[in-house]
Amino acid sequence: MLKEFKEFAMKGNVLDMAIGVIIGGAFGKIVSSLVSDVLMPPLGLLMGKVDFSSLFIDLSNTSPASLAAAKAAGAPTLNYGVFLQSVFDFLIIAFVIFMLVKQVNRFKNEAPPPPPPAQPVASNEEKLLTEIRDLLRGRQ
Repeated sequence: MLKEFKEFAMKGNVLDMAIGVIIGGAFGKIVSSLVSDVLMPPLGLLMGKVDFSSLFIDLSNTSPASLAAAKAAGAPTLNYGVFLQSVFDFLIIAFVIFMLVKQVNRFKNEAPPPPPPAQPVASNEEKLLTEIRDLLRGRQ
């Protein structure tokens, strides 16, 4: 059983997938930082100095001053600002992957078309008969 697992784990596709998952996780962190640290602050500033990560709905009716205060008090909250950031993360990642796949498909080497079937070599008799047929057609 251990031998079968080793054969499975060492197959090329499994290793490629593992590398993709690891790189994808790192890429996800980069995009999350891009959204939360680079894109959202200017967007919040344009929308009237709104910090999206602190947007929440208090479900406990205690009216905490901030999301951090609500979490410290253990009050239940609906954190829709964090959700909005996650949606932006997803959209950016999806767009980047779309562009990457589009470029890979553009540069992918297409398989050359199969060669046309070889024409059988005509004998001298067939060539002469073909010429006679063509001459007779020309008379009509």
